[in-house]
Amino acid sequence: MADNTIGQGRSKIQITAADLGRRVSVRRISGVVEGRPEFRDVIGVLTSWDEGVLTVVNRAGEEVHIMEKLLVAGKAVPPAPVRAGRGAVAAHRAVGSVELQRIAGRGWPPVETAPLGGWTLRASAGFTRRANSVLVDGGPGLPLERALERTTEWYAERGLSAYLQLTTGGPGGDTDDSLAAELAGRGWTVEAEALLQTAPLAPLVGCAPTDAVVLSRTPGPDWLARYHHSADPATAGPALAVLSGGPSVWFAVIPGPEGGPAGAAAIGRCVVDGRWAGLGAVEVAPEQRRRGLATAVLAALARAAADEGADLAYLQVEADNEAALRLYGRFGFSTHHRYHYRRAPQPPAR
Repeated sequence: MADNTIGQGRSKIQITAADLGRRVSVRRISGVVEGRPEFRDVIGVLTSWDEGVLTVVNRAGEEVHIMEKLLVAGKAVPPAPVRAGRGAVAAHRAVGSVELQRIAGRGWPPVETAPLGGWTLRASAGFTRRANSVLVDGGPGLPLERALERTTEWYAERGLSAYLQLTTGGPGGDTDDSLAAELAGRGWTVEAEALLQTAPLAPLVGCAPTDAVVLSRTPGPDWLARYHHSADPATAGPALAVLSGGPSVWFAVIPGPEGGPAGAAAIGRCVVDGRWAGLGAVEVAPEQRRRGLATAVLAALARAAADEGADLAYLQVEADNEAALRLYGRFGFSTHHRYHYRRAPQPPAR
């Protein structure tokens, strides 16, 4: 937190890097005229706070960069009302891919982490690649060869293969393309290409409500029975920890018909992080598809997120999941950036 003498006694800095994703009001020194400071204010979403510089995305979707040492006041303010139109579209596209991956990482928190420079090593007993891969955010602080050795060793100690999650096609050249090329030359193979898509939340909030959806803060037996990743008893504990983790998590269930197959008819999950609602784990029983249940689940989760102040949404979907992409496209979701995983070379079988 900055500690500036100018303006103290009449204003106070009440924000820190922990407020990333929140709407804030910030005052900073914009210049000095005849020995007196001039001030300028900005209201918007705090999207980064790195190396003494804050980035706030204002209502027009413009990034405002502010040196921490020039702050004289700052506080979190209530979120803006959920809105549609060009302003909302600009806002959901304004955040950089690195920051959006941080937000998504907080929404799917691993059981165990370890820092390696700007990398975060994540492990959760093998439950999903996202929770068992390296989140790349800058350099590792070591020569690449040594960093990869240490990474591979760390995962091997946990009985896991080493994966790195790499961003491609991000806005403004915000990608890991050069690292991907380095890894390719070292035999790290591509797995699971995916898209991170974003949209304003308003179209989903505006869907007609239904009483069929039941919301809760924990995944019940029917939810877990429907979720396809829950089948492995070896990862049941870590899976529950990851699913239940995040700033503010909601689970949606549409119960199955009485006397029908075990498990819910449809499920979904949402994690609210400031302005952002992360939607995922949307699954519908095969015999219940094409009845609008996925839309009902998404809409109920969106309304819960909007009640907490969210007005933007993101989701992560495999690049070849055409059915899901068609569904999300109807509500304005478009690809913000792509990402994939690079797996360490595997030792030869004996």
